[in-house]
Amino acid sequence: MARPSAREEQLGLLQGTLDMLILQTLLQGPAHGHQIATTIERTSNDALLVDHGSLYPALHRLLKRGWITGTWGTSANNRRAKFYALSPSGRRQLVREATRWERMVEAVGRVMRPADADGGPR
Repeated sequence: MARPSAREEQLGLLQGTLDMLILQTLLQGPAHGHQIATTIERTSNDALLVDHGSLYPALHRLLKRGWITGTWGTSANNRRAKFYALSPSGRRQLVREATRWERMVEAVGRVMRPADADGGPR
């Protein structure tokens, strides 16, 4: 059986988590789309691949909801780029999303490692 390539081993993002990851990334300050994708990939040790075909619709969705703002500027390589920043309502949404994410991770962990009859882990 062929071993999966490194690209194939990268984790796909669960629906809805990309928004949270974008908001978290923008806590560091304004960034353009490519920077956001690169930061998520680098921070996850290249485990999370951010497809630009998913990134830009997510950015537009977050703009429409008022969770981020966008202004045009010049990137480090002297190209015109839209820079996104976290809005106050985006900060509040990030807290809600992070709390919900932690509850889900804990719940999945309980299912994946159920306690045995003695109350200890299996």
